[in-house]
Amino acid sequence: MAAGPDLRIQSWLMEAGEGMSVTAQRKDSRGVYYVRTLGCQMNEHDSERIAGVLRAQGYQQATPEQVRAREVDVMVLNTCAVRDNATQRMYGTIGRWHRFKQHKPDTRIAVGGCMAQKDRERIVKAAPWVDAVFGTRDIGSLPGLLDKARKDGRPQVGVTQELKDLPGRLPAVRASRSQAWVSISVGCNNTCTFCIVPSVRGRERDRSMDDILQEVEDCVRSGARQVTLLGQNVNSYGWSTGDRYAFARLLRACGRVPGLERIRFTSPHPAAFTDDVIAAMAETPTVMHQLHMPLQSGSDRILRAMRRSYRSQRFLDILDKVRAAMPDALITTDIIVGFPGETEEDFQATMDVVRRARFSSAFIFEYSPRPGTPAARMPQLPKAVVQDRFERLQALQESITMEHMQALLGKEVEVLIGDGHGRHDGSTHRVTGHERTGVLVHVGVPQGMPAPKPGDLVTCTVTQAGPHYLIADPDPRAGQVYDIR
Repeated sequence: MAAGPDLRIQSWLMEAGEGMSVTAQRKDSRGVYYVRTLGCQMNEHDSERIAGVLRAQGYQQATPEQVRAREVDVMVLNTCAVRDNATQRMYGTIGRWHRFKQHKPDTRIAVGGCMAQKDRERIVKAAPWVDAVFGTRDIGSLPGLLDKARKDGRPQVGVTQELKDLPGRLPAVRASRSQAWVSISVGCNNTCTFCIVPSVRGRERDRSMDDILQEVEDCVRSGARQVTLLGQNVNSYGWSTGDRYAFARLLRACGRVPGLERIRFTSPHPAAFTDDVIAAMAETPTVMHQLHMPLQSGSDRILRAMRRSYRSQRFLDILDKVRAAMPDALITTDIIVGFPGETEEDFQATMDVVRRARFSSAFIFEYSPRPGTPAARMPQLPKAVVQDRFERLQALQESITMEHMQALLGKEVEVLIGDGHGRHDGSTHRVTGHERTGVLVHVGVPQGMPAPKPGDLVTCTVTQAGPHYLIADPDPRAGQVYDIR
């Protein structure tokens, strides 16, 4: 993985509320750029590609000081379309970015990602100061759109329906030196009634296994110790060609890459989750015992209305098999409350599945209608009802999560130190990373002992448990563990 600037969320950009670490501007640079990302890990990885194509054209990443002073030549907003709040954030951000143009009229503003794919004409009409709009399939076209906008003096729209470049064929500025995302497929073949992704990402297309493994090996040679495999439905890899065992083979093949310490993947679909994948997870030492698998609802009636091609018992059976093979597995999920037509009985079915599943944590969302999806045309539930159900489910899950965290007190965990910092790391003299099953851990450095660097693996004793994180302040004099490798 090429060493490069950090694209993750930081705290220094006051104007937009998010930012990134930096590289210095070279004298031969065409200008400096800033990328802000809204959305999922797939969007974050797309932003690495956006930064990569800009850097390949001679642009350099803006420093925090340049962004604060509004001295940026190219600003790119990579958007999400999954929920309505992401849409509102997009329009709010490009509205604030108008000030950059007022301060520096030759600043170029580009909007890409899922909302650009979906609402390209609306964006240009609502925000005429935007210079370029490019879709999820058009990342490689961005430099040309910016050049044409500069030459013609009017907005350029580059949104196509045909994918031009599969992930891996575009350069990337990696978000982290020690951890890398590798996309194994793009698009989605499902027709969930609440989801806009298939219309903005297209049909599923898989990369070749050789291509994926080459990228994984390149990442490791450049310093990555962890790789996360990405796909809208990552475990349906190979299914389009009739190969239902391809994803398990890919996991095992990644496990044979020398120097790769950890393999994760997200997100699998329950309908495509097969026993061979569970076996590959359990039998490949570098595949982490972590599973994030969206439930969405515990009501079979609502799952049918969502066009989710599994039922609650099938979901629970998968969890039983995973835990039988890997008793320490940490399992997380996504749940939507307030889907159109959801009754109290349906909601109680979801509560029951959550009690039985014992998720380590859950991302719980109030249903958000997306224009153009079948569910958006269904009768919607009152806001107060949805909010009440959200709060009840959240309270249940929080209690289960806290039990999981408390169970780790006094245990030894192996933490991969990240490139960023926790909010209070400076004042607490801690460093932050994730243990093998994905839990966030803040690690205190014992007095007189060396501090770990990003990418180091630290084995340490857990001393405190928070609602969504652990603290390890080990005291070696008391027999607690602190070891760096």
